[in-house]
Amino acid sequence: MEKSLIHESTAAIIDEHTSVEKLVERMNLTVLTPSIDLSDRMIEFYDVNRAALQLTGFFDHFDKNRVQIIGKVEQQYINDADKDMILRNFERLASYHVPCIVFTRNYEPSPEILDVCIKHGVPCCMSSITTSELVSEIIRWLRVVLAPCISIHGVLMDCYGEGVLILGDSGVGKSEAALELLKRGHRLVTDDVVEIKKVSDETLVGTAPDITKNFIELRGIGIINVRDLFGFEAIKDTQSIDMVIKLEEWDKDKTYDRIGLEENYMNILGKNVVLHEIPVRPGRNIAIIVECAAINHRAKKMGYNAAAEFLERVKVNMG
Repeated sequence: MEKSLIHESTAAIIDEHTSVEKLVERMNLTVLTPSIDLSDRMIEFYDVNRAALQLTGFFDHFDKNRVQIIGKVEQQYINDADKDMILRNFERLASYHVPCIVFTRNYEPSPEILDVCIKHGVPCCMSSITTSELVSEIIRWLRVVLAPCISIHGVLMDCYGEGVLILGDSGVGKSEAALELLKRGHRLVTDDVVEIKKVSDETLVGTAPDITKNFIELRGIGIINVRDLFGFEAIKDTQSIDMVIKLEEWDKDKTYDRIGLEENYMNILGKNVVLHEIPVRPGRNIAIIVECAAINHRAKKMGYNAAAEFLERVKVNMG
């Protein structure tokens, strides 16, 4: 019978947000209110709001933290509705200090609407693309940028396409294992510090902080640049995390799993990731063990479980 052991991860939580300035750069928006400082306007929620109901004066359940979109339907309503009513509702909309208002399809707001935005310090922008295209692109980008994020001490490798997060106490040999894996043709994502984002309910993505990107620290040698020594093919910017290898000093009094029927997990940002605890002692080639673990994990995802097959053979032999 399988037994699941859950290990909680201990890591520093990173508070994620982004600015309207970065949104403008990413989406190539035209700023219609240049007097407003975009770097001070923060976006903390990934979803957007099409402000159709708000233009009619309905503000119940209005989420002021979302980017506000004015598309083709909203613009047609603005053109046909009473101008004074539209200005009143726009004044109320801007008074909530929303992150920004974006007009799609190169629709240009009237000078009166721009004056309302400037009065309340709300950036107003314009995009040339369609509403549905802009909305989906903003949500996709913001989901990644604003995803829950933690920083954890470890090494992240791409090994046979599997994202392997190597953890362990300082000095246990994480970087040395990463170096051996590099020499065997695998790719480094980050050494020492791994920034992990939960971009969806099923996906954790690891990246390197800018300050340590491409570097590995080797005790007795110092800092080496992986990209310069091994080439661009030896590094990778991001990698989904598929399994965790935890290195620990060999404890002769501890019983280690020798069959693999028990599945251990580590909980990272609410998602359980398969965990293997690997004892370290002289003579063990950790890189080869990591490779085998990655291949075995990949086989399990494809439906083959060597431990289960072995157990079945034992049962047949005993029967």
